[in-house]
Amino acid sequence: MSQRLHMKRLIPEGYKAILAMDTFLAHSPLKESHKDLIDIRTAQINGCTYCMDIHNRTALQHGESSQRLFVLSGWREAGLFTDEEKVVLAMTEEITLVHRHGLSDETYQLALQYFDETYISYLIMAIISINALTRVGVSTRMEVVKVNS
Repeated sequence: MSQRLHMKRLIPEGYKAILAMDTFLAHSPLKESHKDLIDIRTAQINGCTYCMDIHNRTALQHGESSQRLFVLSGWREAGLFTDEEKVVLAMTEEITLVHRHGLSDETYQLALQYFDETYISYLIMAIISINALTRVGVSTRMEVVKVNS
């Protein structure tokens, strides 16, 4: 499959508006590791290979282990994620798959055990942001750029 269109070139102001959320989050109190887990898990769920590639490489640069990235889609069974990270990942899945039931009361109450309402707001914003970006990537068929290793 080849890329359908280049939204960034065709409507740069619209694309810039979507990226503004990510820029805002880059200056937020979110832990890098939380943002990385949100970005990668959302990209996996939405099937955005472009985003999976970019965000896995970013996570590695931030010090994330290859082992945890290899098993991220099986985070519940992996035994490699903290309880706090499991809450972030549960929130990511429930908000990304909003058509099922959205963020459940159970997961929200669990999140309150680890985070205050402001941090939860940042987490929700991060999940919404990457969902917008992955939907652009999937619908326009953004292509993974091959890097020489």
